[in-house]
Amino acid sequence: MGHTLSLMTFVPLIGALVILLLPKGRDEVVRWVALIATAIPLVLAVGIWNGFDRTTSGIQFAEHASWISFTAELGSRNLPLNIEYFMGIDGLSAPMVLLTALLSVICIVASWKIEKWVKAYFALFLLLETGMMGVFCALDFFLFYVFWEVMLLPMYFLIGIWGGPRKEYAAIKFFLYTLVGSVVMLLAGLTMYYLMDGSFDLIQMAAILPQNPEAVALGKVLFLALFLGFAIKIPLFPFHTWLPDAHVEAPTAVSVILAGVLLKMGTYGILRLCYPIFPEATRWFAPALAVLGVINIVYGAMCAMAQKDFKKLVAYSSISHMGYVCLGMAALTPQAISGAVMQMFNHGTITAMLFLLVGVVYDRVHHRDIERFGGLRLQTPIYAGVMMVAFFAALGLPSLSGFWGEAFVFMGALPVFPTATMIALLGIVLGAAYLLWTYERVFLGPLNEAYSDLTDMSPREILAIAPLMVIVVFLGVYPQPLLELIDTTLVHLVHGIV
Repeated sequence: MGHTLSLMTFVPLIGALVILLLPKGRDEVVRWVALIATAIPLVLAVGIWNGFDRTTSGIQFAEHASWISFTAELGSRNLPLNIEYFMGIDGLSAPMVLLTALLSVICIVASWKIEKWVKAYFALFLLLETGMMGVFCALDFFLFYVFWEVMLLPMYFLIGIWGGPRKEYAAIKFFLYTLVGSVVMLLAGLTMYYLMDGSFDLIQMAAILPQNPEAVALGKVLFLALFLGFAIKIPLFPFHTWLPDAHVEAPTAVSVILAGVLLKMGTYGILRLCYPIFPEATRWFAPALAVLGVINIVYGAMCAMAQKDFKKLVAYSSISHMGYVCLGMAALTPQAISGAVMQMFNHGTITAMLFLLVGVVYDRVHHRDIERFGGLRLQTPIYAGVMMVAFFAALGLPSLSGFWGEAFVFMGALPVFPTATMIALLGIVLGAAYLLWTYERVFLGPLNEAYSDLTDMSPREILAIAPLMVIVVFLGVYPQPLLELIDTTLVHLVHGIV
């Protein structure tokens, strides 16, 4: 398995190139090529899950080679440039790799009925998977940044071409917000490269820069520069306004990837770069991160409760749930950070279910106005039952996976931030309120006769959602496999900070 990560990252790119070379009018072949190109990384990800050594916090499945190397003169100083092809995963990135591979396959299945510019759509989607997978595997900052930027282009076009009525506005807003954060992040990375005497190696940075007096002096500034880029992606208040627009206008599968994977890249980046490289600045900023997390929880939940658009409600609920991740990260305890990473994975599967289910009804009635529905359980019992499981998982019902991440976050954060944690508990109440109220308006009561001909979920739609439902129930009953995967790495991370 020496080149597993490279295969997982670049097989989708190869699939995209194959699709572009296919003659026009071979749409069915395009779909199958896309499915195969995403299925291969999923099979490899399952192999990684089985072969991962859960007793060590070190990097596994590493691939290390020189990429670009030369020496430049900077004043009187010779500064070598060493950009490496350095790929590897640990307990932090392994669940994100699996999540990315799984959701990519599901999104291809969910996109099967796309008819507009089929070749371009699936080629861009595969390019997007390459960027996402690369971010979670890259351990050289320059390589990390390349993959981070690669994601911008396909996401911009996927929203801007295949989105809703305001797709251009949403795509441009997403692009500009993310680009601003990326530019600031690049400036921080170049400064770290200078402090490292010409290396972008993230593992070496974490070992050397915390002991470098010059780096420590600049630590807070560099931490905030990196944090800004990642906070926009999460998105943290007040950088959140691009997300509801992007979700509402994006096609269903793109919303799934956006909420299921891209948001997690923000919190992943903080844990991968900010925390180990700038531990002193991490301790300094932790209370502010806790406050921002609580604002996300409560504000996002209140905004969700005010929505009439089904998709926008789920978008604001994602903002709220990412607040739990930030609160857990801020507590700097192994329990809380483990809860945060569990929440990242579990929220990825739950929110994917929610967006897929919103897409099911939208494909039939071509609107998402919650108040125009009513009594759909009588006409679509399978759809109503699956949505009930997704809603209960999202509100953190015990025995479903959404419960464990929030529970670990609260248990780990309460001794550190008691007031913030108590306020964050309001998010549980508000979440139950808006989700149950939405379920009542859409599915309960007498059937709205306008939907008397509405068809239930098709086999393809059930096939796309079934794996997520199994994971949500399995990890809700038995979260130990996920906890064992992440625990050793996160304990080591926390000990390096505190």
